[in-house]
Amino acid sequence: MIKKLIQHGNSSALIIDKPIMELLQIDYDTPLELSTDGANIIISPVKDKERLSKLKKSLEKINKKHAHTLHKLAK
Repeated sequence: MIKKLIQHGNSSALIIDKPIMELLQIDYDTPLELSTDGANIIISPVKDKERLSKLKKSLEKINKKHAHTLHKLAK
């Protein structure tokens, strides 16, 4: 998909189409982080790092406690 910037006051804006917003599970209130690798603009939804950390710890606990069962189910 090719997009062009539009003028928004003294700035430029990029319109993100609704299907892309739905795919990324973002809405108008979602904070977005802009970064660059020097050649590209990278736009990412801001992740709740505390929530992701809690999820990771929970998954590690479950995997440790149920490793044998999960291994059997994977077969």
